[in-house]
Amino acid sequence: MSRLATFLSGAAASAGIIAAVTLLTGAKAPPAKFEEIDVGRINVREPDGTLRMVISNRAQFPGAPWRGGETPRPDRKDVAGMLFVDDEGTENGGLIQRGSVDANGRASAGLSLTFDRFRQDQTMQLRHVENDGYVSTWLSMNDEANGAKFNIEDRKRRLKEIEAMSPEEAKAARAQMAEAGQLNTNRIRLGISYGRSSALSLNDARGRPRLMLLVTPEGEASIQFMDEHGKVAKTVALDAVAAGAK
Repeated sequence: MSRLATFLSGAAASAGIIAAVTLLTGAKAPPAKFEEIDVGRINVREPDGTLRMVISNRAQFPGAPWRGGETPRPDRKDVAGMLFVDDEGTENGGLIQRGSVDANGRASAGLSLTFDRFRQDQTMQLRHVENDGYVSTWLSMNDEANGAKFNIEDRKRRLKEIEAMSPEEAKAARAQMAEAGQLNTNRIRLGISYGRSSALSLNDARGRPRLMLLVTPEGEASIQFMDEHGKVAKTVALDAVAAGAK
């Protein structure tokens, strides 16, 4: 008998003994303890079967948990990580990551830690993206609609309808959604750009940048004020402040 067969036979016998003792005495079975375990996916569930967390490799990574079911997420085929799931069985955030080198030696990587609003998309995200030597890392805070009244699946359906409209109709429909607060809107972004500048962007309720603190890789610091069209209306730079002080 092989070592594996011997191990499985012993494990089955031990499990049977524990189950029998538990059944006869009503005692709670002791938790299993492992020094190390190799596994493709772990589903953490409540006693009633409600899924609360998934830890998975890339091959078995799920779609998006949604109200006890699952919706497809083909955009997640190349990631591994962890998903958080709320009381009703709906995804409410997670940690996903990927990294690879292609046949030409170009590296790409990504990591995203997110926390979602109820039945909605992320309201906070920590993200890192790397593509052939270009790196960007940032923290974002976003506005999301009230998921109890207009959830992420409602938005997907509406955006799918908009895809079939003429360009003019689609633009008007998206503007209507934005005005109603039905689109994910970035309000704060702090991070390092692909150009290696560090920046803090503060945006209005429609996601338009209105104030930016910027430091270039060379050390040039500035404060930029933007108008409602995103154009820089005023810049306050360190050299201008120094000149004014003199």
